[in-house]
Amino acid sequence: MQQQRVIDVQEKLPLAQMLPLSLQHLFAMFGATVLVPILTGLNPAIALLTSGIGTLLFIFITKGQIPSYLGSSFAFIAPIIAVSKAQGTGAAMFGAFLSGIVYIVIAAIIAKFGVRWLNRLLPPVVVGSIIIVIGLGLANVAVANASKNLLIAFVTLVIAIIASAFFRGFLGVIPVLIGVVGGYVFAALVGAVDFTKVAQAPFFQVPVFTTPKVSAMAAWAIAPVALVTIAEHIGHLLVTEKIVGRNLMEKPGLHRSLLGDGVATSVAGLIGGPPTTTYGENIGVLAITRVYSVWVIGGAAILAIAFAFLGKLNALISLIPEAVMGGITILLFGIIASAGLRMLVESGIDYSQKRNLIISSVILVVGVGGMVIHVGQFSLESMTLATLAGIILNLVLPQFKEVNENL
Repeated sequence: MQQQRVIDVQEKLPLAQMLPLSLQHLFAMFGATVLVPILTGLNPAIALLTSGIGTLLFIFITKGQIPSYLGSSFAFIAPIIAVSKAQGTGAAMFGAFLSGIVYIVIAAIIAKFGVRWLNRLLPPVVVGSIIIVIGLGLANVAVANASKNLLIAFVTLVIAIIASAFFRGFLGVIPVLIGVVGGYVFAALVGAVDFTKVAQAPFFQVPVFTTPKVSAMAAWAIAPVALVTIAEHIGHLLVTEKIVGRNLMEKPGLHRSLLGDGVATSVAGLIGGPPTTTYGENIGVLAITRVYSVWVIGGAAILAIAFAFLGKLNALISLIPEAVMGGITILLFGIIASAGLRMLVESGIDYSQKRNLIISSVILVVGVGGMVIHVGQFSLESMTLATLAGIILNLVLPQFKEVNENL
């Protein structure tokens, strides 16, 4: 049996071959990328635009050596919703902009001092627990949306589960998109969608931009979440290394990779898009197709930018029923929480040690419990508090090994 040919990172393909491969990456990221703005009240067209622009910036900053696609980050959903309700979307975008600055600052420190200090600050016991909080902390959003129409939510969830569990190849990479489309079609068939808005929408439309508004609350609630997504970014880069067979941590270097993600996130915040992150869905496409070309990734980014200006497409996206989003996010947010559990298991975290047990316990209760601290005009949201608590406990608790029989 002939082995599938590998398309290397900087290899160019003829347009006729590159276009379908780029569309494949677009579809892989599409469902999750537009889901974030729908849940947070942002503009899906802006999310597509900033996703494409951010990916092109990332490719440029990393010298075309890392085939990664950047899409909307789920880690910021809860704090963006909280800040938007309290102070408006502009304030939330200020927090998104600052989260990119956190990336840029850490990239500069890594370029100067290396990466060991970051591993000390964010070990797996902290990151894994926070990822669990990200998923479980959003459970009430999923259930509230599903409750709008339980039948539609149930059908959407079943379709997504079937796609995730039984589909293979490329279809197995996009269960979120399949679930959303399937649930949307079912909702339309039962008369739960009015397509008048789509008929009235123009074919070409310039997205509506939102500019940041300075907010202390957003700075404290949103920016620190970047510490979690930075850890996620490092994990994605290590996986991509193994797939493409190159030492990307060394060349072009983690500092360039983080810088690219940070610049993309700050640019998104400046014009009204959600913070970006490297996408596991697209890393999966790399592994399946063995097409590692950054030209293909760049083509997907250009297509995403073009899609942002298609008025009818954006109207179609905006009509997705809340119950469809509820059904898909029951699975999606659960998968996010499970990914945190998987990190803890695969990292061999020993919970017979009181130290690890204390760190995870505090992070989970503070994060999932929705704790908020108000200090004057400052507000620390639960995700920020959980992240800070985990980092501080990890730094101050002594390292020791002890079988914990009484706790």
